[in-house]
Amino acid sequence: MSMIKSILKTAVAAKAVQLVSRELQKPENQRKLKEGLSKLAKQRRR
Repeated sequence: MSMIKSILKTAVAAKAVQLVSRELQKPENQRKLKEGLSKLAKQRRR
């Protein structure tokens, strides 16, 4: 039973990675990510 749970967890994690990589390929999401990182960097400099 634990082997099945392990396989399911691995499959869910792989699907999540696939979804995130697909979303990061979109230009609007890349722009939002860059803006967010820029804001974070500005806050850290203070």
